[in-house]
Amino acid sequence: MKKIIIPTALFAFTLFYAQKNQNYLEISYGSVCCGPASDKPVMSFLKEFKNKSQIKSLEVLIQKGMGREGEYTLYVGTDFLTKNQKKRLIRGLTATVSNQNNSKKSQSVGNVTFDSTAVVTQSDLTDAKNLTIYKK
Repeated sequence: MKKIIIPTALFAFTLFYAQKNQNYLEISYGSVCCGPASDKPVMSFLKEFKNKSQIKSLEVLIQKGMGREGEYTLYVGTDFLTKNQKKRLIRGLTATVSNQNNSKKSQSVGNVTFDSTAVVTQSDLTDAKNLTIYKK
């Protein structure tokens, strides 16, 4: 039993202290019948935003295993952004998500949801399961 509890506690402790941000924007990928939509448009926007804004690092967390069909959620850290950068990030994410939902080729592809007014804090994520740093 100790062999399971100690590594799990160590991993949770490490992930909690590896997170640099306290506030995150939440982007959820839902499913209709055949799996969630791709995260490529959003991740492409984030990469472009990071390069244009000359940001050294942009923390993105992913929480997988949210449902039977592979639903997941992305969390984008906002603490190290200026007010202007944060406004541009929110505006760009809103447009990207809207374009992605409006240009679906099939109704069976899941929807992407983004609420620009909702902020998720680090304390909200401490008990989240399947939460890792996004790497692709």
